[in-house]
Amino acid sequence: MGIIRKINPVKYFTGMIATNEEDFSKAIGILEKKYGGFDIISKTIPFDFTNYYEEEMGKELLRKFVSMKKLMHPVILPDVKIFTNEIERKFGNIENDKLFRKINLDPGYVSLPKVVLATTKNFSHRIYIRDGIYAEVTLYRAGGKFHSWSWTYPDYKTDFYKDFFTRVREKYMEQLQEEGFRY
Repeated sequence: MGIIRKINPVKYFTGMIATNEEDFSKAIGILEKKYGGFDIISKTIPFDFTNYYEEEMGKELLRKFVSMKKLMHPVILPDVKIFTNEIERKFGNIENDKLFRKINLDPGYVSLPKVVLATTKNFSHRIYIRDGIYAEVTLYRAGGKFHSWSWTYPDYKTDFYKDFFTRVREKYMEQLQEEGFRY
């Protein structure tokens, strides 16, 4: 029998896709009011890995990540995803009962062994959490670096993303030590 241990908090992040920096700034402001500040903000890069969002959001999309300063419990992942969905609706336009987003917000968290994303879409490798929200382990840590799975989105397989999550993980480890958590 395994011993049930206290769960450490995790380090939340949000991946953002939009057509302009202004929408990133507005979303960051809303997230900051709700969850506090950010300690790591990635540079903005082109999001040209897929045309999946083109019909809804347009062309020449941009990608940015933000990492929340405050460590929080992993159990709140559905709450964070539901909140980011509300922000997407607030920014978007509804036409013929369909939401056309101006910004896509994908929250998740980094723990020591993995990167987890929240989603509303069920699939074979996703675990239902609650309130219509699923979670997937998108990257895992082995041999001192992050690795992808067969289902990992193509952009999450890139060095840019893995470098960002490595920086977030390093900051997370510092915070765990500073706050007296064992790992």
